[in-house]
Amino acid sequence: MKNIFFITMISLFISCSPKQEIKLTKLIGSPEYSNSELKLSSVSGEYDFSFDIINYNLGEQTEDAIENGLANSAKGQHIHFIINNDPYSAHYDSNFSKELKNDNNVILAFLSRSYHESVKNEKAYVLTQISNDKSKEIDLTKQFLFYSRPKGVYKGEDTKKLLLDFYLVNTELSPNGNKVRLTVQEKEFIIDSWAPYYLEGLEKGEVNLKLELIDEKNNLIKTEFNPSYRKVILE
Repeated sequence: MKNIFFITMISLFISCSPKQEIKLTKLIGSPEYSNSELKLSSVSGEYDFSFDIINYNLGEQTEDAIENGLANSAKGQHIHFIINNDPYSAHYDSNFSKELKNDNNVILAFLSRSYHESVKNEKAYVLTQISNDKSKEIDLTKQFLFYSRPKGVYKGEDTKKLLLDFYLVNTELSPNGNKVRLTVQEKEFIIDSWAPYYLEGLEKGEVNLKLELIDEKNNLIKTEFNPSYRKVILE
């Protein structure tokens, strides 16, 4: 009977333990790379992409990669390559092939630090469109929000701090203008500054995220790839 009582008390303690509070905190202090550039030099053959990179070293570890406590790529700095706002692929060389399966493909590529934080300057990204059906092309001068991180499965220490990062094109965020609305596990945050953020306090298991580009009245901006939905796993 004593053993049964002990087990019951443990179960009661676990069930009554308060859930962690989900927190969103701006990440500051990352190297800026304000002079870094990414240029698409050619697309050829079966969609072989070639980029020119200025003032940025692929394969190099970003200098604060250990200190910030984020999941970090052992392969170093890279290019995030996004097709139609699907999850990105990471490329550590400036030349690579990528299969394009859709009739119309909106492609965003940008420089990424080794811990997957995007370089946010006006020359650090490329937005282009490759189409087999001109009738499906979209206007690339529209306002866009592209999802980047978090992504995939996180284990061990990497589950404590997740990087929230997204990419904006043709738009800005401000307290009195456009914003980003993040919903994570049904908790909502309003973001009025384009920056990387820490996500903390997440329980183990499946995490559901939604990112929305909204206007000054908190209405969803009607543009392609808005909103974005993702699921990540914390083990």
